Amino acid sequence: MRVLVFHLSHSVAVISAALLALSGAELVAGKASAAGDRRQPNIVLIMADDLGYRELGCFGQQKIRTPHLDQLAARGMKLTQHYAGNAVCAPSRCVLMTGMHPGHAWVRNNSEAQPEGQNPIPESTRTMAELLRGRGYVTGAFGKWGLGGPGTEGDPVHQGFDRFFGYNCQRHAHSFYPSYLWSNLERVPLKNDPPVPGHARLPAGADPTDPQSYAEFQGQDYAPDHIRREAITFIEENREQPFFLYFPSTLPHVALHVPQQDLEPYLALGWNDPPFTAAGGGYTPHFTPRAAYAAMISRLDADVGALLQELDRHGLTENTMIVFSSDNGTTHLDREVDADFFASVGELRGLKGSLYEGGVRVPTIVSMPGVVPAGTSSDYVSGFEDWMPTFAELTGGWGEGVAAVDGISLLPLLQGQQQSVRRFLYREFPGYGGQLSLREGDWKLVRNWCRTGMTLSHRLPRQAQS
Repeated sequence: MRVLVFHLSHSVAVISAALLALSGAELVAGKASAAGDRRQPNIVLIMADDLGYRELGCFGQQKIRTPHLDQLAARGMKLTQHYAGNAVCAPSRCVLMTGMHPGHAWVRNNSEAQPEGQNPIPESTRTMAELLRGRGYVTGAFGKWGLGGPGTEGDPVHQGFDRFFGYNCQRHAHSFYPSYLWSNLERVPLKNDPPVPGHARLPAGADPTDPQSYAEFQGQDYAPDHIRREAITFIEENREQPFFLYFPSTLPHVALHVPQQDLEPYLALGWNDPPFTAAGGGYTPHFTPRAAYAAMISRLDADVGALLQELDRHGLTENTMIVFSSDNGTTHLDREVDADFFASVGELRGLKGSLYEGGVRVPTIVSMPGVVPAGTSSDYVSGFEDWMPTFAELTGGWGEGVAAVDGISLLPLLQGQQQSVRRFLYREFPGYGGQLSLREGDWKLVRNWCRTGMTLSHRLPRQAQS
């Protein structure tokens, strides 16, 4: 009964937010008009893969360099209590794309569909790409999809995207040196002969203390290079019209694959870095896993910097909302990623796969000059389901054809205005034993091992509320 009350209250909150839509849209339109440009604002949505809450400098990281994202935070707003859609990749991305919380979203867990891809979202699903394309936007996605295999009804080109380039399948994305990527419905070969597998072992008889034993896991043609170039081309080709650019990077998800030139600055720090041999399972072996992981995050930062530079080059920054976040927290694979060494989730509890804070609270930055106040932060509780209604309000409000969603528009918050009270934020995840969570105010209810009914309630520590 209490959950039913929450749903009714939440519906009221959604309606209230919808009634405020015109004021937010008019503010953005007024800014554009004052600048002599009535064009709809561009939207760039960047999502890291398995990036922890404290793994950016602007969120407290001490060892890893992220200058471009730190600069983005300085000119925009940090959301310090923002939640990914779920604790692992596919269900989190489904929440993001549909605006539905995990109790209503189609994809609830990671699952594979042979021969390639994941459980597809149905053709009837309303995605943010379809919403924006219906409002005159050209839409492009560059990176990792994970919501339907090539050619299925869940394929991004069948879910509102005019252009897709990257990995359709999450397992395929475990390798950063694959044999091919997808360009819409066409395979594009890469120059990796042979491709570097995402899961491997050291050769028989290889010395794990010899760096040369790991040489075969260094490829030639790095997939993120191609993905970044295609995203930049998309900006170049569509600079004269409103566009939605979705950039779900594969970084810093393992396997630990990164070019040598990106690795060198961290090797020079002389960290005591025990090799990852994959002897007991896992992804691809690496001689210096700490340095590799740090380099992958810095490489992500550099890719973001390249996108920001391209927007600046074409004079698009002033009329573009940029959102950066992560699909879940740092991986729990501690032999490959030393979350303790990097203090990856700081004071938070849990890692990827957990509905405790460290598994789902993610570093989030929003920037739009003249709309989002620079150098600000907010501890308002928000989540992935909120971006679809936020973009709807930004681009004209809850007009005809906008389906009901579970999220609320964050545009008033992002403009420094009063934001409607959020009654609750709900998560459920059937993986890892089965988990449920409900956040209301400063309290969070977490139910683990749902089949046995074990329940744990805890109040968030004060330092975790900011």
